[in-house]
Parts: sequence; structure tokens; C-alpha cells
Amino acid sequence: MEDGFSSYSSLYDTSSLLQFCNDDSASAASSMEVTDRIASLEQRVQMQEDEIQLLKSALADVVRRLNLSEEQQAMGSRRGPTKARPMIATLPLRPTVNNGTVQPKKGSGTLPSPSGSGSRKDTSAPASKSTVRRANSNEHVGTLTRKDSGDSKGNRTRAGSTGSNSSSKRSDSKQREPVFSAEEGYVKMFLKGRPITMYMPKDQVDSYCLEARAELPCNKLKLDWVYGYRGRDCRSNLYLLPTGETVYFIASVVILFNVDEQLQRHYTGHTDDIKCLAVHPDKITIATGQVAGTSSDGKQLVPHVRVWDSVSLNTLHVLGIGFFDRAVVCLAFSKSNGGNTLCVVDDSNDHVLSVWDWQREDRLAEVKCSNESVFATDFHPTDSNIVVTCGKSHLYFWNLEKGMLVKKQGLFEKQEKPKFVLCVTFAENGDTITGDSSGNILVWGKGTNRIGHVIQGAHEGSIFALCMLRSGTLVSGGKDRRLISWDSSYQQMQVVEVPELFGPIRTIAEGRGETVLIGTTKNFVLQGSLDEEFMPITQGHTDELWGLAVHPCKPQFLTCGYDRQVCLWDSSSHQLIWAKSMEDAAQSAGFHPSGAVVAIGTQTGRWLVLDTDSKDLVTVHTDGNEQLSVMCYGPDGNFLAIGSHDNYIYIYAVAENGRKYSRVGKCSGHSSFITHLDWSVDSQYLVSNSGDYEILYWIPSVCKQVVSVETTRDIEWATHTCTLGFQVFGLWPDGSDGTDINAVCRSKDKSLLVTGDDFGKVHLFSYPCSQFRAPSHVYGGHSSHVTNVTFLYDDSYLVSTGGKDMSVMQWRIV
Repeated sequence: MEDGFSSYSSLYDTSSLLQFCNDDSASAASSMEVTDRIASLEQRVQMQEDEIQLLKSALADVVRRLNLSEEQQAMGSRRGPTKARPMIATLPLRPTVNNGTVQPKKGSGTLPSPSGSGSRKDTSAPASKSTVRRANSNEHVGTLTRKDSGDSKGNRTRAGSTGSNSSSKRSDSKQREPVFSAEEGYVKMFLKGRPITMYMPKDQVDSYCLEARAELPCNKLKLDWVYGYRGRDCRSNLYLLPTGETVYFIASVVILFNVDEQLQRHYTGHTDDIKCLAVHPDKITIATGQVAGTSSDGKQLVPHVRVWDSVSLNTLHVLGIGFFDRAVVCLAFSKSNGGNTLCVVDDSNDHVLSVWDWQREDRLAEVKCSNESVFATDFHPTDSNIVVTCGKSHLYFWNLEKGMLVKKQGLFEKQEKPKFVLCVTFAENGDTITGDSSGNILVWGKGTNRIGHVIQGAHEGSIFALCMLRSGTLVSGGKDRRLISWDSSYQQMQVVEVPELFGPIRTIAEGRGETVLIGTTKNFVLQGSLDEEFMPITQGHTDELWGLAVHPCKPQFLTCGYDRQVCLWDSSSHQLIWAKSMEDAAQSAGFHPSGAVVAIGTQTGRWLVLDTDSKDLVTVHTDGNEQLSVMCYGPDGNFLAIGSHDNYIYIYAVAENGRKYSRVGKCSGHSSFITHLDWSVDSQYLVSNSGDYEILYWIPSVCKQVVSVETTRDIEWATHTCTLGFQVFGLWPDGSDGTDINAVCRSKDKSLLVTGDDFGKVHLFSYPCSQFRAPSHVYGGHSSHVTNVTFLYDDSYLVSTGGKDMSVMQWRIV
């Protein structure tokens, strides 16, 4: 090994770097000219970059050699025992992880950017334009981990941001083909090389053909309603259009909501999380920007801007393919030149500001904006060559001159510089107005970078939003939940405090007449005025969402998640019926067959039963101390089965229409956590799936496992939510790792099967789905793993939940 280390140590020589590090010629005390000092510094930085590249190559070589050594040790251990511990287990070479996407290793040791282009040259731009060279985006991206479902007690909760609707998980190796045994009457499929044997009903053995092709379902899905709003971490994403529609977004869907008519329309052109939205001065054209992501086949989804028509919902232009990095974080149309230009800031390390002629899809200029976060950008209302950006520790005024953006920094002078400048708007006379984290509103004189007026302590804490109304009144809102109006002399006029339930004010938009729209950090959209109270017109969850249950005989469904909120929704009126706060994060839910009560499973092993009408607590129990993934009542309502991450299924006898519970025992036999459960039609049997792909059968009344194939193969199941089984194995895509499918549901009429996967997609199959690689209709909209799907009681609609995108989507079956 010593020879190995010495061989690559000669790859590079650090003496030149040390010479430069010790050289004081570039310091302020040097007698060199400034330009020479800068040239010297640039040379030094270039040398350091070269040294880093060589170090990366050397490190890769070290790990390769260690791998080789480990293989040799493993070979040796087969011949005889060795006391040496495997060293490589503690020295893994992690592939670069970028926004949830595992990047392939490159021989050169360079790290690719999400856009797939390190230089970020845009082919549409003239060659004479200078291209911004930026720091590699991998430098500040955390590692995304995902626990393998084969672990005996692994956590089924997916890790990953909503900024990527999937992690690139598909293996390159071809999945083994399934095997059909006519003698035994089973099909054996393979997940991650593990065989899964599924016995078919006796009456299907003779007629079954493994090579037969499954048909696409006759029905399709149409997105009917989206519940939720993204206010928690996005700004300036709420506007009223002349059509009377309020426009906002969540996940990868832009919602146009007519409150008066209670109608929604949806723009679904995006492929991943939308982060920003701007409305053109014509009030018809809209621009939205999205994050980078990964498709189900492992391909990069690059960040870009889509410009679209809000009347026809047609996409007009797509900007920045291959140019933006990580995400598009803020954008704005110009006002004074007919809205011909669009300014955009991305989420690269340099937060590059670019200005576009969006109709020609031509980039006019670009510049490194800041290595700190940028929160807002906007054009000056009377000069389309002036762009303002603000963010962490900065306020910049940019002037567009001959294809260059020239920066003037806002001078705070005697005013204490705030940590964050959070929002910007403009007065009628052209002054720039900013709100900051110190609670101050600063007015900057038109054409200057100096403060002309200060409203000291306008709010207690950060000011998140400023809105200049048509009347010339300025409205501000922030962390203190106060909405304050100011006259043209910046004297306070009115103050309204939003109730704590709704959370701090994130964004403000002007509505009709005196109406004001507010988006909050707790994902509410409120409507009201400074003279009246504000009422929610849209609301949703504020953290990851897993629990979903449908009422057995009403057009209602229940959602619950890590925000400790349980919400009952009316699918006809699209209104929240009630919400209840809990002490623990919720994981699962299930209605009693009577609909009188609903059971909620939490992440702590505690579960509770609520009265469906009054939301009153009926009972509380605890089983184990791990998350409860499934809450499932038997069809006759006499038993409740609870699937836990501690590998057990807890069985309770239920009496008094779901109001009395007594523990029968626990079903023990799985070697991994329980993922799904289904009851037989007669409530006598239970089937379960686990994290290591087991299918087990039980008699729940005595908590005994059933091992007889002849007993279980012809059982008729009341529901089909298990992802493994003969009637559903065709839903698994080629190359799946066994965790791609989070949820399955069969329609009540047994003609359709729907799945939610890790790639933000809802799939609609024909049922039964017992042919390998069955075809499906595929629907996007979610930007995170789809954690749950279920049909309503009458099969009229389907509901899906979007994990970390926190959205609930209702689909009409057509």
C-alpha cells in the first residue's frame, strides 16, 4: 500500500502553491499596481483550482486502491479468517448529490452542475456575449440519504426535498423477468434480485398467459381541484387577474381560482416545483420558474422559466434551458417598455441575474448578483434599464448598458444595515421602497442609491411584503402578522392584525375595490380589507403529508401529516369541514365502516380515534414507540388492524360503532416494517406487505399466520392497497428497487387500479393488473413523492397526496 500512496503523491507538486501562499506581493502593503495585484490574485486562484482538481483525482485513486485492497482481503478471508476490519466501510466515495439527484462520477474528477453544462453557455445567445463563469453548484448541496427498505426496521419516510420529485434510483441492471409455474399456479417476480412468489386463484391458472399484453384503462383522470398554497418558503406568488381569478401555485401546478364561482383552472406545464411567479403588465401573460429535478427514467429536469397565456393556458415560450442552475428563485416583467423584458435570478452559488427579451427567447445580459440569498428582483416602473435586487446583506441597483449590467450598491450610511432586505416595491414618483429584517421601511430616492426617508420600527420583526395600491397607499405586512397601510407621506393610516392561526404575512396583493389578498407562511390565502376581517379562501398543510382516508358513504376525505394537523375535507364544495391539532406528527388514517369515527396513527406509536362529526376525541392508545404506517378497520367494523414500523400488526376488537376498543393481540412474523394491509370481504383474513417485500396472511381474530396456499389463494379481498400480490404485480416498472410505489388503490367497481410513485406521478391501470409491465395513463402535478392515493366512496373522484410538496389533488375520473 505504501508503494501505492507514493505513486500518486508524485502526481502533483505543492511547492508552487506554497510559494504563492507565502508571496506577499498581492497584499495591500505591496508596491505593485492594483491591476497587477488583481492579475496576481487571479493567477493564484487558478493555481489553487488546479491543485484542488489534482487532489480530487488523487482522492479518487486512493479510494479505488482501497476498494481493490478490500476485494483482495475478501478473497483472502475465504481462504482463512482475518482479524482486520473492513476499512472501506468507513471510507465510502460518495457520488456527488445535487438536489436529490445522484450524479455519475466522471473520470476527470470535475463535478457536473444540475443543468448538465458547467460553462452554462446558451446556444441561443450570440457568441460575442460574455458568459458568466460561476462557482460549481455542488459546493453547498447537502447529501440526500434514503434508507433502504430492506432494513429490518428502516424508515419508510423518504428523504429528499420537494425541489426534486425523485432521487435517481433506477438501477442500470436489467430486472429479471418473472416466472410462471402452471403446475403450482404462481407467478414469481423479482425486486432487487429478491424473488416474490404470488399464488393466483385456482380458476385462473389454466387460462393465464404471462406473455399476454394488458390493456390501457378506458377511463382517464382530469385534475379537478388542488388543495393548498406554497407560502411557507416562497414570495410574491399571489395575484388577482382581471378575469376575477386569483393566481398562485403549489407543487408543479399553477392554480387560477375564481373565488366567486368556486372554479379552478390549472396550468400544468412544469415538471417540478415552481418557486416564483410574475404577471405581465397586460395581466394575461404569466411567467413561472421551476427547480431542477429528475424524471422517473433518471434524466435531468433542468430549471427553466415558462411564459404562458392565462386565458388559453398555452405555453408561449420556454427560457433558460441549460442556463439556469439549481432553481429559478425570482423573476419580474418590465413595466415601461410594454413588458418586453424579463429579469430572472437563479439559485446558483453566484445567484446570476439575467435579463431576457422573452418573446425572442434572447438573453440580453447576465451578471453574478450575489453569493448570498436573493429574495426579490424587479424592474423600475419608469425605466426598463434599471433592475433592483435585494436579499441577504444587500440591495443593488443594476443599470442595463450595452449588454452589461452595472451595479450600484445601496448605501445605508447612518442607517444600521439590516441582515436581510426582504422585499421591494416602488412609489408613484419612482422612489424605491424596501422592507427589511429589522422591521424598517426605507425609501430610496429615484435614480439614487441613498436613503431619502426612513420609517423606523414600522413592524416588530421582519417585513416580508410591500404592496403599492392603485390609490397610492402603501401596505406592508410581516412576521408580526400585522397589515399596516401608509399614506403618500408615509404616515400610518390603519392596522389590522391577522389571527395567529393563519401565521405571519408572506405576500400581499391588491384585489377588487378595497379588497386585499394575503398569502401567509402557514399556507393560507386570505381575502378581506383593512376595514373588515380576513377570511381564508385557500388553505393546506405545512409539512410532509402521508395520511389519507376516504369516508365510506359521503363525499369526504381526511388528510393528516407531520404538521400535526388532521383535516376533513368536502370533495363536492372543496371546503375544509374541520381541522384538529394533535400532539404528535400523523402518519396514517382509516375510517370505521360506519363513518362515525376515524382512527389516526402517529409517528410515536400512539393512535387516537376521533368523532367524524364533532372531531371530539373518542379514545387514545399506544402500541410500540415507532410510526404506525397503516390504520385499517375490517369491513364488518368489528376489528382494527394497525401496521407498525416495529414489524408487528396490532389487532383490536371494536364495539359500540367504533367507540370501544380492546386489544386482541399482535401478529408477529414479519422481519421488516409493515407497509400495507387489506382485509378479506368477510373480515376473517388479513394480508400484509412489509419493507422487505414479504406477503403474509393472517387470521386476525386469533393473531395467527396462515401458511396454507390453498386457503389463501382464493380469498376475496375487500380492498387492494397492498403493492405486492398477483392481482397488482404488473404495476411495478422495469428496474424498480421495490420502494418506487408508495400507494395503491383499487376502485370500488374493481375496474381500475391507481398508484402513487416516488417520481411525483399518479398512474391509472386497468384492474386486475396481473401482466408484467402493464401500461398505464400517467399524470403529473405533484413535485414530490406521491405518498397516498385513494378513490372516493363512489369512484367519482380520486385523491392523491404529495409528501413534501404538501399538496392534495383531486382528480375526476372521465
